[in-house]
Amino acid sequence: MRVSAVSVRLSLLVVALGLGLGFGLAQAAAPVEVAVVQARPQAVSTGFEYDGVVEPVKQSTISSQASGRVATISVKAGDQVRAGQLLATIDDRETQTGVQRSQAQVSQADAELRNAQANAERTRELQAKGFVSKAALDTAELQLKAAKAGQDVATAGARQSALSQGFTRVTAPYDGWVLQTLSEAGDLAVPGKPLMTLYAPLPLRAVVQVPASRGETARAASRIEVQLPGPDGTAQWVAPSSRSVMPAADPVSQTIEWRLELPTAAVRGVVPGQQVRVRFVGGQAQRVVVPAAAVLRRGELTAVYVATPTGFALKAVRLGPDHGAAGVEVLAGLGPDDRVALDPVRAGLAGSRASGAAAPAAVKPASAAR
Repeated sequence: MRVSAVSVRLSLLVVALGLGLGFGLAQAAAPVEVAVVQARPQAVSTGFEYDGVVEPVKQSTISSQASGRVATISVKAGDQVRAGQLLATIDDRETQTGVQRSQAQVSQADAELRNAQANAERTRELQAKGFVSKAALDTAELQLKAAKAGQDVATAGARQSALSQGFTRVTAPYDGWVLQTLSEAGDLAVPGKPLMTLYAPLPLRAVVQVPASRGETARAASRIEVQLPGPDGTAQWVAPSSRSVMPAADPVSQTIEWRLELPTAAVRGVVPGQQVRVRFVGGQAQRVVVPAAAVLRRGELTAVYVATPTGFALKAVRLGPDHGAAGVEVLAGLGPDDRVALDPVRAGLAGSRASGAAAPAAVKPASAAR
């Protein structure tokens, strides 16, 4: 019984080996054909690229106009606020005292004005009947004018006290988001001391620092584009709606700041602080390019599969800028007669070989920078 079981297992093993061998022979008999493309120079746009940072056009550091202890902070970082919304309150006991004092001064000024008016009216009547002199009437009218001026001073003081009272309530100047809070309840608030930072989500701009040595070249660029994430997650190059250049260079970094306002329709998914690429497109030049799909990236290795008489060979390459639909520029590693596999994964399989005809390198040049 045990001998028959062993025989059955040996038979199954032989069958499995036979099937595996037959599958391998079938695979060897049908080599994988991979389409290739000729790596040759073609005309692409030239220029240069720099890293930029997205910033909000409207960003404010909110501080209090009144002195006192911070009573409450009503928002936190990441909150969305509306124009006029309460952000923080300052201890207003001192300002309330000022309001009460100014109201009392207004009441006193009103009483003095009524008294001066009554006195001036009586003096006019008496002077008309000849009981008082013209000098007494002049004095009464001057007292009336002084009482009116005193009332104006008291009214202005009341308005000023009301304004000071209003400054203890810190409100949002526009619709936006709270970027960060810089104070907590109990901190001392003084005019000019930041309480929080607020920014408007739109519009946004890309800020890029261009070396001063390339300032004239950047101004002469035929086109400026900013790389932003598209709706489907892929990168897209968009032209800024407006641009401004600072008139002076930074004395330390020797760079000139360019501010590129981004179109509202293209900034979906873009947040302040995000890094973007900015390119200044100039003329055209002949560059060797290959499709981006043909590049194999494994860790720090960047290579392509090149067709040989016996199959494919892996060649390390050094890449330049991405020219979009035209492909990726190859700075070093390829010769003018090399044919590159369009599918590096299939080209790496054993027995793979180049298909009969090479595909065209690219159909149209795309703007890029180097």
